[in-house]
Amino acid sequence: MVFRLPEDEVVFPNPQLADPDGLLAIGGDLKIDRLLLAYENGIFPWFSEGDPICWYAPHERCVIFPERVKISKSMRKLLGDGLLEVTFNKAFAAVIVNCAKVERKDQPGTWITDQMQDAYIHLFEKGHAGSVEVWQEGNLVGGLYGVLMGDVFCGESMFSLVSNASKVALIALCKTERYKLIDCQLPNDHLMSMGAEMISMAEYQDFLNV
Repeated sequence: MVFRLPEDEVVFPNPQLADPDGLLAIGGDLKIDRLLLAYENGIFPWFSEGDPICWYAPHERCVIFPERVKISKSMRKLLGDGLLEVTFNKAFAAVIVNCAKVERKDQPGTWITDQMQDAYIHLFEKGHAGSVEVWQEGNLVGGLYGVLMGDVFCGESMFSLVSNASKVALIALCKTERYKLIDCQLPNDHLMSMGAEMISMAEYQDFLNV
């Protein structure tokens, strides 16, 4: 059953009531208080331009435990070469814009609408979101961004303009030892090859509630 959120109250239904595909509710807005309440409960917005705001709470979560991230020999060499520089929280807006613009296989458009970009930039300005940037000769060539929930980094999207730049960003995030868990939301081959695994929503919420 999909719930319609009230306009005059910041609430969400129990995430366990989400449909099999994870869709839990529609409606509401992307203001900071609603977004933070969503992420605190393992819920995130995901919708296309022109659609109502859709809120998801997958029954299984794709995550990476930082200490288990897989680094291939070729990636170790790339990291050792020092040709790519990594920074944190230096160009959040540029990262999210690039994530929105980059073309993705089998995805004709982007779910990172202007409305979403504004909302997450606002989260960043208030200290609730962060980014990792990858630079080559002074140019931004990759990165990722996400929402900060205590010991959990709730990853939203990543991009690469040169080969493996997003992998460099993810590995750098794992190596900070700042987070116990990197939330990847939904699985894909790219993430699974780097050591991502699936856990239950209940287990994921335990990390959020620590």
